[in-house]
Amino acid sequence: MKKSLIALSSLLMLGGTAHAQKVAFEEYDLANGMHVILHNDPSAPVVITSVMYHVGAKDENPERTGFAHFFEHLLFEGTQNIKRGEWFKIVTGNGGTNNANTSDDRTYYFEVFPSNNLELGLWMESERLMHPVINQIGVDTQNEVVKEEKRLRVDNSPYGNLIGQVKKNMFVKHPYRWATIGSMEHLDAATLEEFQAFNKKFYAPNNAVLVIAGQMDVAKTKEWVQKYFGPIPRGQEIKREKFVEDPITTQLNATYEDPNIQKPMIVASYRTPSMKTRDARVLDMISTILSDGKSSRLYKKIVDDKKMALQIGAFSFNQEDYGMYILYGMPQGENTAADVLREIDEEIVKLQTELISENDLQKLKNKYDNTYVNSNSSVEGVAENLASFYLLYGDVNLINTEIEMYRSITREEIRDIAKKYLNPNQRLILDYVPAKDKAENKQ
Repeated sequence: MKKSLIALSSLLMLGGTAHAQKVAFEEYDLANGMHVILHNDPSAPVVITSVMYHVGAKDENPERTGFAHFFEHLLFEGTQNIKRGEWFKIVTGNGGTNNANTSDDRTYYFEVFPSNNLELGLWMESERLMHPVINQIGVDTQNEVVKEEKRLRVDNSPYGNLIGQVKKNMFVKHPYRWATIGSMEHLDAATLEEFQAFNKKFYAPNNAVLVIAGQMDVAKTKEWVQKYFGPIPRGQEIKREKFVEDPITTQLNATYEDPNIQKPMIVASYRTPSMKTRDARVLDMISTILSDGKSSRLYKKIVDDKKMALQIGAFSFNQEDYGMYILYGMPQGENTAADVLREIDEEIVKLQTELISENDLQKLKNKYDNTYVNSNSSVEGVAENLASFYLLYGDVNLINTEIEMYRSITREEIRDIAKKYLNPNQRLILDYVPAKDKAENKQ
């Protein structure tokens, strides 16, 4: 949790606001298996049309990693009825914006239009699903786009390989072990037929949820949904293999040399349960206690008071099957990575042995109330939350009830979950250091 508190006045109103922010929605299934969720919000003349597909990096062949992210780009290339290069022109020419993103677990596409262009948004997303054009020129074009993105965000970005290296060392059996952006060698080696087969398998109505949120005529919207999505054939049922990792019982140690950095970073990562579990929510709160803002325990002690590190942090990397709880620190001065890790461990031991105060618990819950209100303050946020809670959590109404889970977490749970998951024998220690030959390369 990294969002700071907004105005004091908002905090004072949180109790009533959070209750008033309940999200109303309607959901149903089309005959082809596509799930549909409608959220009518007449407060502003905008509407978002979004589709989330249950396909991410974890669904890839280990010899063809990067496909899900590649399709995030490829499915903007055009359709039988939208010429190549026209997608973005149509959107912007009608006052809209659009985007897409991919994780290890899902891929999400959306358009935001003035509400009088809702039918256009529905038609475009149905075209992406029913009539995508997947040909060699599109594959070759997007291959270069993805390579440039990898160079920019990963290969040439300071600490750009951090998450990828943590995943590589934390997972042995599960497909979470590779980075979402995947391998460029795998993409280069893939045939056009392999891309077409991936599309046929995963981009089907019965592997997706359509969410429409904003100002709409609900009856007319349902007519359009049936008109544009109803005729799309159901895809084959997807059989997903279940990957179970052996528990980490002895500390793992790894080193990665990054040619783009000058300062080393120490990383401690713990494997955690699915984001659907209550334990994962408690770990979110533990992360907030330790590193959310300059008043957090790690920042105040290690950065402010002792001045041992330039930067310190912790966050929950939540995912559908397993998560990771990642702590990191950047030593400064004469302090070593071991010194910083020792200070981090001391704060974890405090959480494992001492209850936080009632006052600190209330502050913590206030932050989560505020985050809950903010996450549902726009139709874009509501749409993505509705899609995620349906597709990944299996309960759309969590958009309204998940906050109650956070509010019910106790001081004892925080202590016990820290004891359960955050022990030295259950973690990876990654020394993320400057490349040894960096100085020579610069000469």
